[in-house]
Order: sequence, then structure tokens, then C-alpha cells
Amino acid sequence: MSNDADIDGYFSSARVTGREGAIELPTHNYRAHLIDLDDPKLAESRGMDFEEFAEDRQKAPFLRELLDYWDGLYREPFVGVTSDGSVREGVHPLHPTAPDPDLVAAAERMLSLLSDEQREQVSYPLDAPEWRAWSNPEFVVYRVGLRLETLPDEIVDAALAIVRASLSPEGYERVHEAMALNGFLGELVDLPRIMNDRSYWFSIFGTPSTDDPWGWQLFGHHVALNFVTVAGRHVIAPVFLGAEPALSDGERPPLFEKRENIALELAQSFSDEQREVAVVYDSVLDPAMPEGRLHPADERHVAGAFRDNRVIPYEGIRADALTERQRELLRAIVEDTLLLLVEPQREATLRDVDAHLEETYFSWYGGTDGTQPFYFRVHSPVIITELDHHAGVWLNNRLPARFHVHTTLRLPNGNDYGKAYLAQL
Repeated sequence: MSNDADIDGYFSSARVTGREGAIELPTHNYRAHLIDLDDPKLAESRGMDFEEFAEDRQKAPFLRELLDYWDGLYREPFVGVTSDGSVREGVHPLHPTAPDPDLVAAAERMLSLLSDEQREQVSYPLDAPEWRAWSNPEFVVYRVGLRLETLPDEIVDAALAIVRASLSPEGYERVHEAMALNGFLGELVDLPRIMNDRSYWFSIFGTPSTDDPWGWQLFGHHVALNFVTVAGRHVIAPVFLGAEPALSDGERPPLFEKRENIALELAQSFSDEQREVAVVYDSVLDPAMPEGRLHPADERHVAGAFRDNRVIPYEGIRADALTERQRELLRAIVEDTLLLLVEPQREATLRDVDAHLEETYFSWYGGTDGTQPFYFRVHSPVIITELDHHAGVWLNNRLPARFHVHTTLRLPNGNDYGKAYLAQL
């Protein structure tokens, strides 16, 4: 199979094939990579709704095999992401704080607008396995909760009001923009019934209350949020946020530019000795990567959908080998990742990160001068966050580019979905 051979029409082997030399970024914008609207890849899906598209996509042998693999991961008992297969206990201490009654009120308002059937569809027990059924593709994998695009505006607005009440203002805007970018992509490829700003599933876990833990989930193409409040402490993890296109020449705000620039500043600040440790691979398609390190769907990121129990060894440079300024930049990456949390909750989570800052690792794949796509990860006992540049799915760039971005956030050692906090009640 050649480097540019299609795997199933949406993915090419080029994205998972090592190659010598730099992977240069395109010098032109994403519009040069738009697929012709008459191309069969688009034309054959035109007019389909999300259910019809999911049924059609799942006929592909590659995708069917991937879905079966994901299903096996989904059905494993939850352990949590670890660095070596063993959960490190005691790294997520629960420090109770005052609960937010406005958050409960927003949830109760939405529930009051639903029919009995809708209320049953949107509601799950706090320990339901459906927490782990989220995914980020544009096609449906599991149906959890209510699909926003099937609901009247009043209910959609009420669901988003829960999200708004749970997140910081700037965090909500980031999520809202990611959803809007999905709609923008649907317009670019003329498939608005498959990708729009309401192509998302919403559900509530537990009973909204100021006394008992509960949470909600929102997921769909390039947006997946899992929010839990436990004794007043908020957890927003796992999180998956992405965009294609992520850079849009002023048409839409760039979602990840600030984080990318901080990471580039950090990577460019390394001494030769630091660079030798921190830059794990010289390019995002470095042929030195071991077999299986590149995945056709996930590419380089390791903490995405269905990876709740993944063993992710530390790699890169430890923060105790960084200068004070470099540690400040490392912390700024984490802070930008945690922007979704309201400020007091963000500061509380950052204190947990600071408690393990000296044993936090930063790893980088690719050139550090900004002329190549790159991948980076921040990984400690209490947080993992990644940013990865991807090849096109709905754009036709066969190699990774900065206008298709995936980011992840997890709380390793068992606190995804707030489970480490819940175990302390």
C-alpha cells in the first residue's frame, strides 16, 4: 500500500506511515484543501441525516473493526489512566467547598421542560457505564441522552444554560466556538445535517442537588465534556476539544492559538541538553516511532475516547530539569487547558497540579520552529493534556497540518468522571 492509499475513503495510510525528513506545513490556508463539493465522498452523503450517515459509515470494514475494538475498551471495568498499570492512590484529595445553587437551578429548569419520555432518556444514575460511551467522530457510535438537533430551541437553550452555568465565561465561549466551528465545517462541505452546531448528545447523571454529587455530559464531533460536582468540587474530565479547520483566516476565532504559542515558546527555549530529552521524535511522522504508535483515527494523541484505562508511560523532560521561566510556561499550558473551570475551581485544580509539578513531564514531537506540525503532552500524576495536529478528514491534506487540531484532558490515577473524589465520600 502506498503512503497515499486510502484506508476507507476518509483515512489514508499517509497519516500513519513514517517518513524521513521534515513534515512542512502548507504555506497556504485551509481553503486550498477544500474537497470539491461534487466529489463522491461528499456527494454520496449529501441529504443524509446523522442516523443515515452513521449507518452508511459503519459498513466500512476498517471502521467496523475500529468500532468493535472501541466497544471492547468501553466494556472494561473502569481503572483510570496510569503510567505503569498501577493506580497511584491519594493524589486527588477531595477538599469540599460550597456547592453552586445556580448550577442546580439550571439543571432543574431543563428537566422541567422535558416530557416524561425525554426526562427518562436524558437521565442516568451517577454510576452508569454510559459516562464512558462518549466519542468525538462526526458519526454516531453510542446514543447517550438527547440529541440537541432533534430538540426545540427552548430545550436546547436550557441544556446549554447548564453548560454555561458549569463553566467559566471564557471556557464556555471556547466550547461554544468549537460547536460553532463544527457548523462552519458542515457549511464548507455542504453537509449541514451531518455536522452542525447542535450535532451533540446531552445527558444528566445523578439527581441535580446541592447535597449530592451529580454531573452532565455533552459530546459529538470535536467536542466531548464530562462534568461532575462532588462536595462542591468540580471535575471537567475527560475533555476532548478539536476543530477542522482550527485556523480560519479571521472567519472564526482560532481555538488553540494561545496554547500552541506557549508550547512553542517553551520548546524553543530548550538548551541542547534539554532538547535531547524533551523532543522525543523529530517529526510527527518520525519513522523511529514504534509499531502502533500512530493510529489512523487518533494519530498521536493517546488520551482520547475509550482510553479510560490506558497505560501511558511518562516521556520527555521532567519539570525539575527546567528553568523557572520554563516551568512557568509549562504551568501556563495547563492553566489554558483548565480554562473551562470557573476560576475558584481552576485554582483548586492548579494547586493539585502544583503539588506534583516537579514530577511533571513535557514531551514534544516535531520541529520547534513553527514550520512543521507538532504534538505535545504534559503528563503528571494528576493531569494529562495533549495537543496534536492531524491530517484532513473533511479537508484533503493527507499529512498533518495546524488547521486540524485535537486536544485532550484527563485526570490520571482514577479521577476521570470524578471517580477518585466519589470514592472519598
